[in-house]
Amino acid sequence: DAGWSRTRQTFDLQSGFSYRYSPKLGKRYSMNAAIDDLRILRALREAADGFKDDRYREAADTYGSRFYKYNVDDGYLRDFYDEAYRTANSFITLCYIDFRTLRSLPLAPEQARTLIGNMSEIAQKGYLSDKFPFYETRYQYETKSYDSDRINTVESLLTILSLAEVRQHRPASIRYLKNQVKAGTLYGQYTRDGQPANEIQSTAIYAIAAMIGAELDDEELYRDSMRRMNAFRVRDEDSPLNGGFGDVASRQAYSFDNLMALLAYSY
Repeated sequence: DAGWSRTRQTFDLQSGFSYRYSPKLGKRYSMNAAIDDLRILRALREAADGFKDDRYREAADTYGSRFYKYNVDDGYLRDFYDEAYRTANSFITLCYIDFRTLRSLPLAPEQARTLIGNMSEIAQKGYLSDKFPFYETRYQYETKSYDSDRINTVESLLTILSLAEVRQHRPASIRYLKNQVKAGTLYGQYTRDGQPANEIQSTAIYAIAAMIGAELDDEELYRDSMRRMNAFRVRDEDSPLNGGFGDVASRQAYSFDNLMALLAYSY
């Protein structure tokens, strides 16, 4: 209740949830991010089921209808809607397509079929290749083309997880993931032909890989991913980061890493 109250108080706009709030300026930015709104909608559904409380389901329906009104245009999902300019953007970032949550929106059957069908086609055609079975970054509606300078692993893994949740994932993606996790060579960014663009690894990368394993009941992928993830865990009783994930020397930690890790533990 406190978390949901804080969310509304801090981020709620007329058209969506502000993607960014500045306490220093006391400012809500005027646009939302579809990926964030969909996470909130999923959390409300899960709260309704977990707490046996219909208020959360009613809120999910209310805010879900609003989300569809502003973030879906002619059956296609958009990254954001800016209420100050009353416009949505002209592309979709593939990792924003959360199929499980989109399926839960309170839509008429024809609306649901059109939206899910359109977004499934975009996601599936964004598959790169069996050799490098990750996904394009974004799809431009005006040119009907994909746009990817570099392939960010977190983004592709979120796309694979979303597809796995509705059993539309590619087996080649899972095989590739298992091999890279086992070898400890799952890097943060790649070229479009699958060459590592850096050697950076992160907590979140292995956490999302673990979630994919859990979702597919693949114990080997889950176990190996959790082992790699836990290698990043701080084990220093003198550090304020002890038990979490971050850099002891700089005393810096990223919320995304820690939240993904918590989700991986809970799957």
